[in-house]
Amino acid sequence: MSDFTRVAKSTDLTDPGQMLAEVDDRIVVLMRVGGEFFCLDDVCTHDGGPLSEGTLDDHTIACPRHGAKFDITSGKALTMPATEDTVAHEVQIRGDEVWVKINESGAPPAAPSPPPAATPAEEKRPGSTHDTGPWDPKSAPKPADSSTAPYAAGSISEDLVREELKKVIDPELFVNIVDLGLIYNVDLAPAAEGKTDCKIDMTMTSPMCPAGPQMIQNSKQVLGQLPGMGNVEVKIVLDPPWTPDKMTQEARDQLGIF
Repeated sequence: MSDFTRVAKSTDLTDPGQMLAEVDDRIVVLMRVGGEFFCLDDVCTHDGGPLSEGTLDDHTIACPRHGAKFDITSGKALTMPATEDTVAHEVQIRGDEVWVKINESGAPPAAPSPPPAATPAEEKRPGSTHDTGPWDPKSAPKPADSSTAPYAAGSISEDLVREELKKVIDPELFVNIVDLGLIYNVDLAPAAEGKTDCKIDMTMTSPMCPAGPQMIQNSKQVLGQLPGMGNVEVKIVLDPPWTPDKMTQEARDQLGIF
């Protein structure tokens, strides 16, 4: 059974502040906010990012990789893309020393596993593998065969646009951007030669999401293949901020959120 281990002096941390520590062969992040001390596993449950390098804001800490936030008092995951809590540990102050007891009842977060290998069908979908780097044209949807296109020119509608955008997959969460609630607004306007111009207001699950350029490019690619589609403009908006309640029930089921 784990017992308390001395990890630091209280003066080792600024207020607010954080530091990395090792307790019983476990890497944790020790934090000080408002004169109180807190301790979490140094693991973002989204992709294993080091919380110790994240931004501490009041009683939350944000992963430096994709901005997922956790409650430092409980380890609870507060924002996407994290959907699982990290582990919080008990802290005691003895004089000017900080002692930590590892929480054995909470299972340590599993080591992040690589994304599943894409099947031939998945390879035709944008973002079917985890890619946080620059947009790769190879990940864009393949051009449709115009001889079998199901939509005729001049039939562009908001419902059709949203249905086509379901082909665009968030490469971090592996859920389409429509079911995630990332599409705020669709504006259509007549254009030359009987075509229809389209303007999209899209948001991100977090302001630091690195997949934004890829999803914008893939959205333009998908919509640009529709017969009768003119210019496609995609604008990123962060007001109002995205929240999990914007997801459809299907997306919640896919992510295991109940």
